[in-house]
Amino acid sequence: MSAFYVTTPIYYVNGEPHAGHGYSTIVADTLARYHRLKGNDVFFLTGVDEHGANVYKAAEEAGLAPQAYCDKMAPIFMKFWEGLNISNDIFMRTTSDMHKRGAEKFLTALHDSGDVYKGSYEGHYCRPCERFFTEKDLTDEKICPIHKLPLEWLEEENYFFRLSKYQDRLLAHFHENPDFVYPAARRNELLSVLDSGLEDISISRASVSWGISLPFDPEHIVYVWIEALMNYMTALGYETESEQYRTFWPATVHLMGKDIIRFHALIWPAMLMAVNLPLPKQIVAHGMMTKDGEALSKTRGIFVDMDTDIATYGLDAFRYYLLREFSFGNDGDYRPTRLHARYNADLANDLGNLLNRVLGLVNKNFEGIPEPTTPGEFDDEITAMAQTTVDKLDEHIKAFAFDAALETIWEFVRRINRYVQQTQVWTLAKPETKPRMGTILYNSLEALRFISVLISPFVPDTAGKIQKQIGLAEFDTVAAWGRLPVGLTVSRGEPIFPRVDVKKQKQPQPKAAAQPKQKKAKETSSLVPFADFQKLDLRVARILGAEPIEGADRLLKLQVDLGTETRQLVAGIAEHYKPDALVGKQVIVVANLEPATIRGVESHGMVLAGSGDSVVLATLETEMSLGTQVR
Repeated sequence: MSAFYVTTPIYYVNGEPHAGHGYSTIVADTLARYHRLKGNDVFFLTGVDEHGANVYKAAEEAGLAPQAYCDKMAPIFMKFWEGLNISNDIFMRTTSDMHKRGAEKFLTALHDSGDVYKGSYEGHYCRPCERFFTEKDLTDEKICPIHKLPLEWLEEENYFFRLSKYQDRLLAHFHENPDFVYPAARRNELLSVLDSGLEDISISRASVSWGISLPFDPEHIVYVWIEALMNYMTALGYETESEQYRTFWPATVHLMGKDIIRFHALIWPAMLMAVNLPLPKQIVAHGMMTKDGEALSKTRGIFVDMDTDIATYGLDAFRYYLLREFSFGNDGDYRPTRLHARYNADLANDLGNLLNRVLGLVNKNFEGIPEPTTPGEFDDEITAMAQTTVDKLDEHIKAFAFDAALETIWEFVRRINRYVQQTQVWTLAKPETKPRMGTILYNSLEALRFISVLISPFVPDTAGKIQKQIGLAEFDTVAAWGRLPVGLTVSRGEPIFPRVDVKKQKQPQPKAAAQPKQKKAKETSSLVPFADFQKLDLRVARILGAEPIEGADRLLKLQVDLGTETRQLVAGIAEHYKPDALVGKQVIVVANLEPATIRGVESHGMVLAGSGDSVVLATLETEMSLGTQVR
């Protein structure tokens, strides 16, 4: 059993937690749950950073002493994590005695290394960041690159750490350990910083009163960013070098936003080198979150309304959306329309309908889970794909490719939907074919068991619901196919993802100008004669391929299988569906439209979709034979 130690940054308590904090911590939670599933010995840290000038100022504004303010804010963060189903092993507070004692031990060792000295510092300082910026970090306007606020010139006596001394050692470590910083864009950014040279850094403040005093000079408070880094060790019992510390240090993964990677990947490793302690194995940075293409901003009212979205779609849908839609390492744009589309397409339609359909057939035709006595076509493909999915998932998690990991699982979900359709299992209830029916349903339930295990790190509540409906108290292994006990009573419950229809809100209309009275004309009917409707030839089709159309942001070129032929269509759904997520979906096509050329691409038909707050493809509750006419 391997030790796996994952950390989030500890979050400032000068404001309440928000979606950006949530994303970091959901990612860490997914990693922790996955490694527990693999049988590893896991320790998962998150917590709060309670010292520094910003926290002191927030306490003043709240009319509270700093410690009382922190005692008020820490439970808010704890409740926030509980609401997101975060499985942390410790909630670290930097006002704790354990942290203070550990930080003092580390600072003493750092001072004893000979790489700490006293000097005078002057430079451009950002109070919201609580950090200095060098000239090469700034433009001529001297604006904080993070907060976009003017910097102030600050001069004070500080203690410094000889960061410059460790430039060559850091550079060597980066080259000897190419995966030390992930993703590659952040690694290259830091290599550029190293190539341009490191300067010594201030590690104390004489003008700040709320924090931990330097053990070798109580007149100075340790700089909050330096102190915060130490929590990753103090939380394990670094002060006493406890068994927990010996088991889990060095950390396996330090996870954070890209805006604070320099502290974690340059300053923190250099300090550890100075005190002869092992470095964390990997520093991993994700991108920043935007909302509908715009940067989050309290002042401009641009924020993610987590409470509303979770109340509408459920917590697991929110977790699924963040992990499935955001490409880890890049900035992620939060779009409620995409959440709605993912919910209905992936969760309600693909997974929810599969579970509901299979359980319904078992309940109707068998007393419990049937015995798989009659193998047949497609069975070997299903069992092989189950193991392939497990292997691919592991590769994607190692690469922090959570979107690809979930797509791999959903490829298996969609394959089981096709398996049910291909075998037409609902037609096999006659005595002579019922054993084959039982085998198909067993395989489908065993696939759902596999799926429930594989999705459990991402959407743990949903995994539990599936296992409960299948009849399992707990079954968290995908070591082998065929471990689902025969005879278990299944319980088809309420849909795990009931469809959500978000009605378009009515916008206030401007009052019309007064018009002279006129004779009322006979209203034109908007009704369509039934004979006209009958002229439409609506057919079931499967999407075989999808790709963007150059120069048309809203359009996708689709290849669809109508059973008897393959056609090319153009659909205006690119803003709501990624091409790879469409492959394999059954849709309804208007098959007798005259061909049209759209942006230079021929379209031989049209897919049906509904529009409101988002565009959602019209899909089927259960799969049907390709080419079936829809009436």
